[in-house]
Amino acid sequence: MPRDGFRNLRSEGLRAAALALALLGASAAGAQAPNPQMAAAQTSFDSLPEAERKAIQADLIWAGHFNGAVSGSYGPLTFRAINALKAGLKGAPDGTLNPAERRALAQSAEAARTAAGFRLIADEKTGARIGVPERILPKRDLAPSGSRWQSGDEKITLDTSATPPGETLEAVFEKATAPTPNNPGRKITYKLLRPDFFVVTGETPTGKFYRRLAAGPEGLRGFSIGYDKALAPSVDKLVIAIAASFDPFPTGAMSAPSAVASAPVAVPTTATPVRVTERYGVALVVGERVVVTAAPAVENCRSLQVGGRNANARGPGEGGLVLLDLEGGPALTAIAPRAEPPAAGESLVLLAFGAEGGRRAAVALSGQGVRIGEKAAVFAPLQPGQAGSPVFDRQGRLAGIVTDNPSDKVLVAGVAPQRAYAVAGGSVLGGLLPRAGAAGAPAAAVSGVELSTGAVVEKISASVLPVNCGL
Repeated sequence: MPRDGFRNLRSEGLRAAALALALLGASAAGAQAPNPQMAAAQTSFDSLPEAERKAIQADLIWAGHFNGAVSGSYGPLTFRAINALKAGLKGAPDGTLNPAERRALAQSAEAARTAAGFRLIADEKTGARIGVPERILPKRDLAPSGSRWQSGDEKITLDTSATPPGETLEAVFEKATAPTPNNPGRKITYKLLRPDFFVVTGETPTGKFYRRLAAGPEGLRGFSIGYDKALAPSVDKLVIAIAASFDPFPTGAMSAPSAVASAPVAVPTTATPVRVTERYGVALVVGERVVVTAAPAVENCRSLQVGGRNANARGPGEGGLVLLDLEGGPALTAIAPRAEPPAAGESLVLLAFGAEGGRRAAVALSGQGVRIGEKAAVFAPLQPGQAGSPVFDRQGRLAGIVTDNPSDKVLVAGVAPQRAYAVAGGSVLGGLLPRAGAAGAPAAAVSGVELSTGAVVEKISASVLPVNCGL
């Protein structure tokens, strides 16, 4: 059975596999022995169009499950990655994705790409193409022999480079891996030299670095990325995505290429802050034209829309929640809460909205019940703009609503890390709805049957709406 990333020495596969070995300790030689279940999964995977096979592998990288090659070929790495994803979705570990699981994967990956601002760049300084997480690396300048992108705090730096024909790959590799007396704390953790490219990774006392250089008729082209070691849990995944996107000698046209400035970008000593004109949140339908959301999502709004309809708040609310009346439109399907709040350790599903192609798109998130003191909470990867996200149990019953506002001031590499958020449970909702004249729907009965994330989303998605607050 073919392994991921080892069909061709010139393939993107070997480069990505080398990166996985270096960054994450993955062993391509440690593949599982062929078995009937994997063979059946491979047959199913191979029946898909090549573009879809590669898209699944790329999405698995962004979902944090895949550290191999975006090659379109199926092997143990892809099998294990799909099953790791399915474990969180409560699916059978059969190495295949049903339509609901594929949608959940695509939504999770797109949310991660959007949060990072990942975009394919045509680098005019080197002639290469490379994916750049522009929200994480917003500072753009010139590198010594190419282009440079950096994080605002300069703890992450991505450089591209180009060398005219003359210097050999082997000579640069020797320099890159040679001892550095002036920097005794620097050590090489992985190195690979092939006829047409090399990969070198290493560490310093406080940082990590990855370098790849390829040889072609136009000379040597490559990129390197260095970052603070404390950021490794989030940046390692980005490095895999960047390496998978890198094309040192592109031949085809790319839509909407982005050019790097031919001179250093001037950084003003003073800057006028950009006024934020909109805030986002999530609302849950509790009546035919009544929704509930978290108070921080609608605080100080000059205008308010929910699901594209104008909305008006019913007073200050209570328990961190606010009821909103919607104007016009058809009647909506209400959802009532279960009686008990999320239990500690309980597996949960959250439905939120994230940016996708200039619009707010639904995204399902996995969470777990925790406690903040004596109060119910959920541990989940919520991002800014997702206050008010409803929390459901694995039977699709409403367990509560997130009342905290995910902060945009505590970000790791531009992304809010997982943390605990306070939840208003059934007792708060049960007391709020009748007094407001929004009795909601009958509470769902206990079925005892656990649903996959995709099945939960299908059951409740029509009753979860995006909130747009004009400031």
